[in-house]
Amino acid sequence: MKNQTLAVYLGNLVTKTYTGVYHVNITIQFYPAEENDVSKLGALVSKYHTPADLIIPFSRNLPLNDGLWFEIESSTDIALSEFKIPQNAYRAVLEVYVSFHENDEFWYSNFYNEYIEANNLTGAAGNGPFREVLVSLDGQVVGAIWPFTVIFTGGINPLLWRPITGIGSFDLPSYNIEITPFLGNIVDGKSHKFGFSVTNALNVWYIDANLHLWLDSKSTEIEARLLEHVSSPLVVSLVSDFKGLNGTFLNSVTRSISSTGWVKSSHGNITTNWIQNFGYNNSMLIGSDGDLQIVNQIIHFNDSVRSKMPSSSVYSTESQKKFDLYLYYNELDDGNGTSVSLENVTLGFFEKKSKDVGFGFSEGSLRNVQNGQGYMAVKNNLVVSGLGSTQQVYKYDGDLCYFRNVSSSNYTILYDQVGYKCPRGTRSHFGFGLSSMQPFPTQRAFLAPSLLHNGKDI
Repeated sequence: MKNQTLAVYLGNLVTKTYTGVYHVNITIQFYPAEENDVSKLGALVSKYHTPADLIIPFSRNLPLNDGLWFEIESSTDIALSEFKIPQNAYRAVLEVYVSFHENDEFWYSNFYNEYIEANNLTGAAGNGPFREVLVSLDGQVVGAIWPFTVIFTGGINPLLWRPITGIGSFDLPSYNIEITPFLGNIVDGKSHKFGFSVTNALNVWYIDANLHLWLDSKSTEIEARLLEHVSSPLVVSLVSDFKGLNGTFLNSVTRSISSTGWVKSSHGNITTNWIQNFGYNNSMLIGSDGDLQIVNQIIHFNDSVRSKMPSSSVYSTESQKKFDLYLYYNELDDGNGTSVSLENVTLGFFEKKSKDVGFGFSEGSLRNVQNGQGYMAVKNNLVVSGLGSTQQVYKYDGDLCYFRNVSSSNYTILYDQVGYKCPRGTRSHFGFGLSSMQPFPTQRAFLAPSLLHNGKDI
């Protein structure tokens, strides 16, 4: 009787025989059940839990002998890629990867052009410390990425990242751009173009992407329309105060992007709203005639997706991300052709995510913080001595929980603690404070030059 409805008809319900006994006449029939609204919603909700039906990659075209990443070398570069999607796609998400190198490997510490020009500096990386990756569809900006400050294994001081490597350096984070509101513009069976660019870029940024598509198996063509799209311009504030090679710079930037569109498929008429909100602050101090640099940077990167039918919610997700960076770098002349650099770095990757898919709600939080301290003596472009130590705390609270607290110094693991329990009352808690995360002191401690050669050689 699965997927069938029982129908009972009472015809000539009561009759009386000659013996005076009463009989009840009942007719029973079965017929296929109509799928009700609840089961339709359940089927649709399950689709939002499943991977995409089709994935289209976006990268440079073959034949090539130097990699498939798009290369962005300036703020005017736009990498374009043409594509066509099936006309029965009812959901679309673009997953974007970015990797920065050469003059923009340390973009968050790049000098401002006015500082470079005033001091006649040559060879210094410029355009300031703000970067954003813009994604356009047929020339219209549909989303932005304010990237996490990945530090690769040779960055700042290579001794900091052995054996604990920088957050994301072996597994670059990816970033999602919701394309569903724009399906009305691209399910027409024609070719369209995604574009990728980087605000203030210097060479080189590597970018590629994957377009995830969910297809309606019960139809060959859906209807869709973009209802509203608002992409506000950057709001930038820069306050600088410098004299010669010494000074301070305070930079803040904000932006918001929102889009709404509907899609009509066999699942029903679904309206999707996509919102991004960004905030950026960078304070930079330059001292010792350019040999000392201190950078404090915070990026807020929040987005939400809400999909609903006229009478019910289908899917909603919200992500609140915060990327923290503290960098202290001081280069000293130690005589005899030897230079010594002192480094102190803190990286923080924080994210709180919530998801409501039909009949279920879930949330999780991630806190990932690293702090490294080191020095390095260099003579004739060779490292002659140095020391690096790093501490990291990783904590995830969600359906499952994981905690790890690890510390290293010059290739040696000092301690490594692992836990899997979810402390009562903390699963839903989410805070952005660095001090609550760190098992190490939050004050900045630096090695005095007179102590440098007492450290263990490499």
